[in-house]
Amino acid sequence: MQLQFNTVSEPSKAGQRWKSLFDKFWPNYRIWFLSQNTSSTPDLKTSQEALKKYMPKMWLTYEHLCNITNADKDPELARFLTGFQPPAYISACAQAVIDTDEIQLVRNYDYHPDLLEGIVLLSKWNTHKVMGTSDCLIGLVDGMNDAGLCVSLTFGGRKEIGVGFGIPFILRYVLEFCKTTAEAVKTLKSIPSHMSYNVTVVDKKGTIKTVMLAPDKEPFVTTTPFATNHQGTVDWPENAQFNQTVKRYNFIKNYLKSKNVSSSELAKAFLHPPLYNTKFKEGFGTLYTSVYQPEKMRMQILWPDVAIERSFDDFKEERILIQYNLGFQAAPSIYTPAQTSATPIQTAEYVAENSYRWQDAVVDSLVKSMVGNESKAKQKELRNKLMPNGEVVWEEIANFWNQPTTY
Repeated sequence: MQLQFNTVSEPSKAGQRWKSLFDKFWPNYRIWFLSQNTSSTPDLKTSQEALKKYMPKMWLTYEHLCNITNADKDPELARFLTGFQPPAYISACAQAVIDTDEIQLVRNYDYHPDLLEGIVLLSKWNTHKVMGTSDCLIGLVDGMNDAGLCVSLTFGGRKEIGVGFGIPFILRYVLEFCKTTAEAVKTLKSIPSHMSYNVTVVDKKGTIKTVMLAPDKEPFVTTTPFATNHQGTVDWPENAQFNQTVKRYNFIKNYLKSKNVSSSELAKAFLHPPLYNTKFKEGFGTLYTSVYQPEKMRMQILWPDVAIERSFDDFKEERILIQYNLGFQAAPSIYTPAQTSATPIQTAEYVAENSYRWQDAVVDSLVKSMVGNESKAKQKELRNKLMPNGEVVWEEIANFWNQPTTY
Protein backbone atom coordinates (compact mmCIF):
# COMPACT_ATOMS: atom_id res chain seq x y z
CA MET A 1 0.00 0.00 0.00
CA GLN A 2 1.28 3.45 -0.90
CA LEU A 3 -0.03 6.83 0.25
CA GLN A 4 0.99 10.33 -0.75
CA PHE A 5 1.57 13.15 1.72
CA ASN A 6 2.08 16.79 0.80
CA THR A 7 3.46 19.65 2.84
CA VAL A 8 1.79 22.88 1.74
CA SER A 9 2.94 26.34 2.82
CA GLU A 10 0.55 29.28 2.63
CA PRO A 11 1.29 31.44 5.71
CA SER A 12 -1.57 33.83 5.03
CA LYS A 13 -5.32 33.65 4.75
CA ALA A 14 -6.56 30.88 2.49
CA GLY A 15 -5.48 31.59 -1.08
CA GLN A 16 -4.63 29.77 -4.28
CA ARG A 17 -2.83 26.86 -2.60
CA TRP A 18 -5.75 26.13 -0.31
CA LYS A 19 -8.16 26.59 -3.23
CA SER A 20 -6.21 23.97 -5.18
CA LEU A 21 -6.63 21.55 -2.28
CA PHE A 22 -10.32 22.37 -2.16
CA ASP A 23 -10.73 21.67 -5.88
CA LYS A 24 -9.02 18.31 -5.44
CA PHE A 25 -10.85 17.06 -2.34
CA TRP A 26 -14.28 18.70 -2.38
CA PRO A 27 -15.98 16.30 -4.85
CA ASN A 28 -15.37 13.34 -2.53
CA TYR A 29 -16.09 15.36 0.60
CA ARG A 30 -19.39 16.40 -0.96
CA ILE A 31 -20.43 12.76 -1.40
CA TRP A 32 -19.48 12.02 2.21
CA PHE A 33 -21.15 15.16 3.54
CA LEU A 34 -24.48 14.40 1.85
CA SER A 35 -24.38 10.67 2.61
CA GLN A 36 -26.19 10.92 5.93
CA ASN A 37 -28.71 13.66 5.22
CA THR A 38 -31.98 13.11 7.09
CA SER A 39 -34.98 15.18 8.07
CA SER A 40 -33.04 16.31 11.15
CA THR A 41 -30.04 17.58 9.17
CA PRO A 42 -29.70 21.31 9.94
CA ASP A 43 -30.25 23.79 7.14
CA LEU A 44 -27.76 26.45 6.12
CA LYS A 45 -29.24 29.19 8.28
CA THR A 46 -29.15 27.01 11.40
CA SER A 47 -25.55 26.01 10.68
CA GLN A 48 -24.44 29.60 10.15
CA GLU A 49 -26.16 30.74 13.33
CA ALA A 50 -24.38 27.98 15.25
CA LEU A 51 -21.03 29.14 13.85
CA LYS A 52 -21.75 32.74 14.86
CA LYS A 53 -22.79 31.64 18.35
CA TYR A 54 -20.02 29.20 19.22
CA MET A 55 -17.09 30.28 17.01
CA PRO A 56 -17.77 33.97 16.31
CA LYS A 57 -14.14 34.85 15.61
CA MET A 58 -14.20 32.45 12.66
CA TRP A 59 -17.01 34.24 10.83
CA LEU A 60 -14.84 36.48 8.67
CA THR A 61 -12.73 33.49 7.67
CA TYR A 62 -15.91 31.59 6.84
CA GLU A 63 -17.09 34.41 4.59
CA HIS A 64 -13.71 34.46 2.86
CA LEU A 65 -13.78 30.69 2.26
CA CYS A 66 -17.30 30.94 0.88
CA ASN A 67 -16.20 33.74 -1.42
CA ILE A 68 -13.21 31.94 -2.97
CA THR A 69 -15.18 28.70 -3.43
CA ASN A 70 -18.36 30.35 -4.80
CA ALA A 71 -20.31 28.81 -1.95
CA ASP A 72 -23.02 31.45 -2.40
CA LYS A 73 -24.14 29.33 -5.35
CA ASP A 74 -23.93 26.05 -3.43
CA PRO A 75 -25.86 25.91 -0.12
CA GLU A 76 -24.50 22.45 0.73
CA LEU A 77 -20.92 23.67 0.39
CA ALA A 78 -21.72 26.75 2.45
CA ARG A 79 -23.16 24.46 5.13
CA PHE A 80 -20.11 22.18 5.01
CA LEU A 81 -17.78 25.13 5.58
CA THR A 82 -19.50 25.96 8.88
CA GLY A 83 -18.22 22.66 10.32
CA PHE A 84 -21.59 22.16 12.00
CA GLN A 85 -23.20 18.73 12.26
CA PRO A 86 -21.08 16.72 9.80
CA PRO A 87 -21.61 12.98 9.30
CA ALA A 88 -20.14 10.63 11.88
CA TYR A 89 -16.50 9.64 11.61
CA ILE A 90 -14.60 7.21 13.79
CA SER A 91 -10.84 6.97 14.04
CA ALA A 92 -8.74 5.36 16.75
CA CYS A 93 -5.39 7.02 17.56
CA ALA A 94 -3.24 7.37 20.65
CA GLN A 95 -1.40 10.40 22.01
CA ALA A 96 0.89 11.33 24.88
CA VAL A 97 2.83 14.30 26.22
CA ILE A 98 6.22 13.93 27.86
CA ASP A 99 8.09 16.65 29.74
CA THR A 100 11.52 15.30 30.61
CA ASP A 101 14.43 16.61 28.56
CA GLU A 102 11.91 18.64 26.55
CA ILE A 103 8.16 19.11 26.13
CA GLN A 104 6.80 16.93 23.38
CA LEU A 105 3.39 15.80 22.14
CA VAL A 106 3.42 12.54 20.18
CA ARG A 107 0.43 10.96 18.48
CA ASN A 108 -0.35 8.07 16.16
CA TYR A 109 -3.10 8.62 13.63
CA ASP A 110 -4.91 5.30 13.15
CA TYR A 111 -7.52 5.56 10.43
CA HIS A 112 -8.73 4.09 7.17
CA PRO A 113 -6.22 4.93 4.41
CA ASP A 114 -8.95 5.75 1.89
CA LEU A 115 -10.11 8.64 4.09
CA LEU A 116 -6.76 10.36 4.55
CA GLU A 117 -6.12 13.81 3.09
CA GLY A 118 -2.38 13.52 3.60
CA ILE A 119 -1.92 17.30 3.79
CA VAL A 120 0.39 18.97 6.30
CA LEU A 121 -0.53 22.65 6.05
CA LEU A 122 1.07 25.89 7.22
CA SER A 123 -1.44 28.75 7.28
CA LYS A 124 -2.23 32.06 8.96
CA TRP A 125 -5.94 32.64 8.61
CA ASN A 126 -6.33 34.75 11.74
CA THR A 127 -4.26 35.60 14.82
CA HIS A 128 -1.67 32.83 14.68
CA LYS A 129 0.34 30.86 12.20
CA VAL A 130 -0.81 27.26 12.40
CA MET A 131 0.83 24.09 11.13
CA GLY A 132 -0.70 20.66 11.37
CA THR A 133 -2.41 17.76 9.67
CA SER A 134 -5.44 18.86 7.68
CA ASP A 135 -8.85 17.19 7.72
CA CYS A 136 -12.16 18.21 6.14
CA LEU A 137 -10.26 20.96 4.26
CA ILE A 138 -10.57 23.53 7.05
CA GLY A 139 -10.07 21.32 10.10
CA LEU A 140 -7.07 19.75 11.83
CA VAL A 141 -6.59 16.45 13.64
CA ASP A 142 -3.36 17.62 15.27
CA GLY A 143 -1.33 20.81 15.12
CA MET A 144 0.60 23.64 16.75
CA ASN A 145 0.44 27.42 16.49
CA ASP A 146 3.17 30.05 16.69
CA ALA A 147 2.43 30.62 20.38
CA GLY A 148 3.65 27.06 21.02
CA LEU A 149 0.20 25.65 21.75
CA CYS A 150 -0.19 22.01 20.62
CA VAL A 151 -3.37 19.94 20.31
CA SER A 152 -4.25 16.43 19.23
CA LEU A 153 -7.38 14.27 19.26
CA THR A 154 -8.40 10.66 19.72
CA PHE A 155 -11.82 9.11 19.29
CA GLY A 156 -13.62 8.81 22.63
CA GLY A 157 -15.07 5.35 22.04
CA ARG A 158 -18.79 6.17 22.31
CA LYS A 159 -21.62 5.69 19.78
CA GLU A 160 -23.64 8.77 20.70
CA ILE A 161 -24.09 11.45 18.06
CA GLY A 162 -25.50 14.80 19.10
CA VAL A 163 -25.78 18.39 17.98
CA GLY A 164 -22.45 20.09 17.53
CA PHE A 165 -19.39 20.68 15.41
CA GLY A 166 -16.95 18.22 13.92
CA ILE A 167 -13.88 17.97 16.12
CA PRO A 168 -11.35 18.94 13.38
CA PHE A 169 -13.15 22.28 12.99
CA ILE A 170 -13.01 22.82 16.76
CA LEU A 171 -9.26 22.13 16.89
CA ARG A 172 -8.71 24.60 14.06
CA TYR A 173 -10.57 27.27 16.05
CA VAL A 174 -8.49 26.58 19.17
CA LEU A 175 -5.21 26.98 17.31
CA GLU A 176 -6.39 30.05 15.41
CA PHE A 177 -7.13 32.06 18.54
CA CYS A 178 -5.67 30.51 21.72
CA LYS A 179 -2.18 30.95 23.18
CA THR A 180 -2.17 28.81 26.31
CA THR A 181 -3.56 25.54 27.60
CA ALA A 182 -5.93 27.45 29.88
CA GLU A 183 -7.37 29.38 26.94
CA ALA A 184 -7.65 26.19 24.89
CA VAL A 185 -9.51 24.34 27.65
CA LYS A 186 -11.94 27.22 28.09
CA THR A 187 -12.61 27.25 24.35
CA LEU A 188 -13.00 23.48 24.10
CA LYS A 189 -15.55 23.53 26.93
CA SER A 190 -17.57 26.23 25.19
CA ILE A 191 -18.08 24.54 21.79
CA PRO A 192 -20.37 21.49 21.43
CA SER A 193 -18.81 18.44 19.75
CA HIS A 194 -21.16 16.20 17.78
CA MET A 195 -19.29 13.04 18.88
CA SER A 196 -17.03 11.92 21.71
CA TYR A 197 -13.34 12.81 21.52
CA ASN A 198 -10.35 13.20 23.80
CA VAL A 199 -8.28 16.31 23.14
CA THR A 200 -4.81 16.54 24.67
CA VAL A 201 -3.36 20.04 24.95
CA VAL A 202 0.09 21.29 25.94
CA ASP A 203 1.58 24.76 25.70
CA LYS A 204 5.08 26.18 25.63
CA LYS A 205 5.25 26.27 29.44
CA GLY A 206 4.41 22.57 29.70
CA THR A 207 0.88 22.88 31.07
CA ILE A 208 -0.94 19.69 30.06
CA LYS A 209 -4.65 18.90 30.00
CA THR A 210 -6.77 16.23 28.36
CA VAL A 211 -10.36 17.28 27.73
CA MET A 212 -12.99 14.58 27.24
CA LEU A 213 -15.75 15.91 25.00
CA ALA A 214 -19.11 14.23 24.40
CA PRO A 215 -22.42 15.31 22.87
CA ASP A 216 -24.47 14.09 25.86
CA LYS A 217 -22.17 14.97 28.77
CA GLU A 218 -20.43 18.00 30.18
CA PRO A 219 -16.75 18.27 29.17
CA PHE A 220 -14.45 16.58 31.65
CA VAL A 221 -10.97 18.04 32.13
CA THR A 222 -8.07 15.97 33.46
CA THR A 223 -4.33 16.39 33.94
CA THR A 224 -3.70 13.00 32.34
CA PRO A 225 -0.98 13.54 29.71
CA PHE A 226 -2.23 10.85 27.31
CA ALA A 227 -5.34 9.32 25.77
CA THR A 228 -6.49 6.38 23.70
CA ASN A 229 -10.10 5.55 22.74
CA HIS A 230 -12.29 5.52 25.80
CA GLN A 231 -13.31 8.03 28.45
CA GLY A 232 -12.70 6.52 31.85
CA THR A 233 -14.88 3.47 31.28
CA VAL A 234 -15.57 1.44 28.17
CA ASP A 235 -18.94 2.43 26.67
CA TRP A 236 -18.64 0.55 23.38
CA PRO A 237 -17.16 -2.91 24.07
CA GLU A 238 -16.99 -4.00 20.43
CA ASN A 239 -14.99 -0.92 19.47
CA ALA A 240 -12.75 -1.28 22.51
CA GLN A 241 -12.11 -4.91 21.63
CA PHE A 242 -11.17 -3.98 18.08
CA ASN A 243 -8.77 -1.15 18.87
CA GLN A 244 -7.46 -2.50 22.21
CA THR A 245 -7.96 0.90 23.82
CA VAL A 246 -7.60 -0.22 27.44
CA LYS A 247 -4.44 -2.20 26.73
CA ARG A 248 -2.90 0.73 24.88
CA TYR A 249 -3.94 3.14 27.64
CA ASN A 250 -2.30 0.99 30.32
CA PHE A 251 0.79 0.54 28.17
CA ILE A 252 1.28 4.30 27.74
CA LYS A 253 0.63 4.90 31.44
CA ASN A 254 3.29 2.39 32.44
CA TYR A 255 5.70 3.55 29.75
CA LEU A 256 5.56 7.16 30.94
CA LYS A 257 6.40 5.92 34.44
CA SER A 258 9.57 4.25 33.17
CA LYS A 259 12.82 5.73 34.39
CA ASN A 260 14.88 8.02 32.19
CA VAL A 261 12.54 7.91 29.20
CA SER A 262 13.48 10.80 26.93
CA SER A 263 11.28 12.56 24.42
CA SER A 264 12.99 10.86 21.49
CA GLU A 265 12.44 7.46 23.07
CA LEU A 266 8.72 8.15 23.42
CA ALA A 267 8.56 8.83 19.68
CA LYS A 268 10.36 5.55 19.01
CA ALA A 269 7.81 3.65 21.08
CA PHE A 270 4.98 5.04 18.95
CA LEU A 271 6.66 3.56 15.86
CA HIS A 272 6.54 0.01 17.22
CA PRO A 273 3.90 -2.38 18.54
CA PRO A 274 1.80 -2.18 20.57
CA LEU A 275 1.17 1.48 19.62
CA TYR A 276 2.01 1.12 15.92
CA ASN A 277 -0.83 -0.73 14.17
CA THR A 278 -0.94 -2.48 10.80
CA LYS A 279 -4.64 -3.30 10.40
CA PHE A 280 -4.86 -0.98 7.41
CA LYS A 281 -7.58 -2.94 5.62
CA GLU A 282 -9.75 -2.85 8.75
CA GLY A 283 -9.31 0.91 9.13
CA PHE A 284 -6.95 0.65 12.11
CA GLY A 285 -3.50 1.15 10.65
CA THR A 286 -1.10 3.83 11.80
CA LEU A 287 -0.95 6.21 8.85
CA TYR A 288 1.60 8.52 10.46
CA THR A 289 3.14 9.57 13.76
CA SER A 290 3.27 13.29 14.49
CA VAL A 291 5.60 14.94 16.98
CA TYR A 292 5.20 18.51 18.24
CA GLN A 293 7.98 20.29 20.15
CA PRO A 294 6.66 23.67 21.37
CA GLU A 295 9.94 24.88 22.86
CA LYS A 296 11.68 24.39 19.52
CA MET A 297 8.58 25.47 17.55
CA ARG A 298 9.07 22.39 15.43
CA MET A 299 6.99 19.46 14.20
CA GLN A 300 7.94 16.11 12.74
CA ILE A 301 5.96 13.54 10.80
CA LEU A 302 7.36 10.04 11.21
CA TRP A 303 6.90 6.67 9.58
CA PRO A 304 8.86 3.52 10.38
CA ASP A 305 11.44 4.37 7.72
CA VAL A 306 10.98 8.05 6.84
CA ALA A 307 10.95 11.31 8.79
CA ILE A 308 10.21 14.91 7.80
CA GLU A 309 10.68 18.00 9.93
CA ARG A 310 9.06 21.42 9.64
CA SER A 311 9.06 24.69 11.56
CA PHE A 312 7.27 28.00 11.17
CA ASP A 313 10.45 29.55 9.74
CA ASP A 314 11.40 26.61 7.54
CA PHE A 315 8.36 24.93 6.03
CA LYS A 316 9.44 23.35 2.78
CA GLU A 317 6.80 22.23 0.31
CA GLU A 318 7.27 18.61 -0.62
CA ARG A 319 5.54 15.49 -1.91
CA ILE A 320 6.28 12.32 0.03
CA LEU A 321 5.31 8.82 -1.07
CA ILE A 322 5.08 6.34 1.79
CA GLN A 323 5.11 2.59 1.27
CA TYR A 324 3.28 0.63 3.99
CA ASN A 325 3.84 -2.95 4.96
CA LEU A 326 0.38 -4.50 5.26
CA GLY A 327 1.67 -7.19 7.56
CA PHE A 328 3.84 -6.91 10.63
CA GLN A 329 6.67 -4.40 10.37
CA ALA A 330 9.34 -5.27 12.87
CA ALA A 331 11.65 -2.27 12.88
CA PRO A 332 12.66 0.70 10.76
CA SER A 333 14.39 -0.10 7.52
CA ILE A 334 16.11 2.38 5.28
CA TYR A 335 13.79 3.50 2.52
CA THR A 336 13.97 6.53 0.27
CA PRO A 337 10.67 7.32 -1.44
CA ALA A 338 10.72 8.61 -4.99
CA GLN A 339 10.65 12.35 -5.70
CA THR A 340 11.21 13.51 -2.15
CA SER A 341 14.06 14.67 0.01
CA ALA A 342 12.43 13.34 3.15
CA THR A 343 15.03 11.94 5.48
CA PRO A 344 15.27 8.15 5.81
CA ILE A 345 15.52 7.17 9.46
CA GLN A 346 19.02 5.88 9.95
CA THR A 347 19.21 2.72 12.01
CA ALA A 348 22.24 3.88 13.96
CA GLU A 349 20.56 7.11 14.99
CA TYR A 350 16.99 6.02 15.49
CA VAL A 351 17.19 2.44 16.68
CA ALA A 352 20.56 1.35 17.95
CA GLU A 353 21.45 4.42 19.96
CA ASN A 354 20.16 3.92 23.51
CA SER A 355 18.16 0.97 22.15
CA TYR A 356 18.35 -1.05 25.34
CA ARG A 357 16.80 1.71 27.40
CA TRP A 358 13.73 2.37 25.27
CA GLN A 359 13.14 -1.23 24.17
CA ASP A 360 13.48 -2.35 27.77
CA ALA A 361 10.89 0.25 28.78
CA VAL A 362 8.53 -0.96 26.03
CA VAL A 363 8.71 -4.56 27.21
CA ASP A 364 8.45 -3.70 30.91
CA SER A 365 5.42 -1.49 30.23
CA LEU A 366 3.76 -4.23 28.20
CA VAL A 367 4.37 -6.82 30.91
CA LYS A 368 2.83 -4.54 33.54
CA SER A 369 -0.13 -3.83 31.28
CA MET A 370 -0.82 -7.48 30.47
CA VAL A 371 -0.15 -9.35 33.72
CA GLY A 372 -0.47 -6.53 36.24
CA ASN A 373 0.36 -7.57 39.77
CA GLU A 374 0.52 -11.29 39.11
CA SER A 375 3.47 -13.22 40.47
CA LYS A 376 6.98 -12.13 39.66
CA ALA A 377 7.48 -15.54 38.08
CA LYS A 378 4.62 -14.84 35.65
CA GLN A 379 6.06 -11.41 34.84
CA LYS A 380 9.50 -12.91 34.27
CA GLU A 381 8.06 -15.64 32.05
CA LEU A 382 6.31 -13.12 29.81
CA ARG A 383 9.33 -10.81 29.73
CA ASN A 384 11.62 -13.64 28.65
CA LYS A 385 9.17 -14.55 25.90
CA LEU A 386 9.03 -11.01 24.56
CA MET A 387 12.70 -10.16 25.01
CA PRO A 388 14.88 -13.29 25.07
CA ASN A 389 18.60 -12.64 25.27
CA GLY A 390 18.01 -8.92 25.57
CA GLU A 391 16.53 -8.57 22.06
CA VAL A 392 12.89 -7.65 21.47
CA VAL A 393 10.90 -10.16 19.42
CA TRP A 394 8.43 -7.77 17.82
CA GLU A 395 6.36 -10.57 16.29
CA GLU A 396 5.70 -11.95 19.77
CA ILE A 397 4.68 -8.52 21.02
CA ALA A 398 2.24 -8.07 18.14
CA ASN A 399 0.77 -11.56 18.58
CA PHE A 400 0.48 -11.27 22.34
CA TRP A 401 -1.05 -7.81 22.12
CA ASN A 402 -3.79 -8.94 19.74
CA GLN A 403 -5.11 -11.65 22.04
CA PRO A 404 -8.83 -10.99 22.73
CA THR A 405 -9.97 -9.18 25.85
CA THR A 406 -13.42 -9.29 27.42
CA TYR A 407 -15.02 -6.04 28.61
